[in-house]
Amino acid sequence: MAGRGSRLRPHSLTLPKPLLPVAGTPIVHQLVHEIAKVAKSKITDIGFVLGDPAFFGDQIVKDLQNLATSLGAKPHIFRQLKPLGTGHAIMCAQELLEGPTVVAYADTLIRASLTLDPEADAVIWVKQVQQPEDFGVVELNTKGNIVNLVEKPKKYISDRAVIGIYYFKAIEQLKKKLEAVMEQKLAPGSEYQINEGILGLLQDGAIIKPGDVEAWMDCGNPKATLQTNSEMLTLLAQEGASLTDPSASIENSTIIPPCFIGKNTMIKDSMVGPGVSIGEGTQLVKCTIKHSLIQKHCYLEEFKSEKAMIGNHVRYKGNPTFVSLGDYSELQ
Repeated sequence: MAGRGSRLRPHSLTLPKPLLPVAGTPIVHQLVHEIAKVAKSKITDIGFVLGDPAFFGDQIVKDLQNLATSLGAKPHIFRQLKPLGTGHAIMCAQELLEGPTVVAYADTLIRASLTLDPEADAVIWVKQVQQPEDFGVVELNTKGNIVNLVEKPKKYISDRAVIGIYYFKAIEQLKKKLEAVMEQKLAPGSEYQINEGILGLLQDGAIIKPGDVEAWMDCGNPKATLQTNSEMLTLLAQEGASLTDPSASIENSTIIPPCFIGKNTMIKDSMVGPGVSIGEGTQLVKCTIKHSLIQKHCYLEEFKSEKAMIGNHVRYKGNPTFVSLGDYSELQ
């Protein structure tokens, strides 16, 4: 999670994208808990690969350490100070690269049965997509094993896109391949990628299986994040999650589920939902809001929108059709 999330700006200017709350909970928290929920053995260690300490500072480190310890795991913080690719990011955590390990990119949300095939040396989770030419996809043989990885194929290879979650029975084998890759000099503008290590494993005869996810939700840009927020709220409601904090004050208002309503929020003379998340301490007065994501301590009055992504401490009065406002914006 070392990237700056430039496609999600302005919302990622003050907060790393994986810590952005979606449906009431930071993305990385949801991802880690989803993986932990299906793990059949105890998770002993969780390593977070962060970027520059000036951006990924002490409070973020503390938050991630608490996340790991809440699951009974030892937290580890690593730094990738230069954007040299996913393979390089993994190698930044090389002291943990031993034994059975899950590697995950911390900017997507999933729902999956992450079952592990005992015959597999590795598992790469995939999702069937309609436009495989826009993704990295896996190529399968007649046995259903992965034999190749192809990035944005110009001709049809398969429609199963790699989502960025991997399991390795013995990750030290991947580590050896990545060490060899990183001994090579980088061409200008290129990076060290995890795929290079995985292709090396395949050349050595490793059995790598695909794993299917039921839902894969993107948080790459504001519009995609709004869609993911709505989808995640629907999933949480179906799972029976409690989405309205008891401290919320709701007066003369209609809430159309599913919505997340955080601590100490105030909603007055408004219609909210469906697909709306409202962060702690936010106040809505005479608002009509659908399919929106509003963070903490905002004040919105006479605000009408069907799609809005609003940061923290925003004050706004108006009637937009689409809004994406970063922290501390004020419009009157």
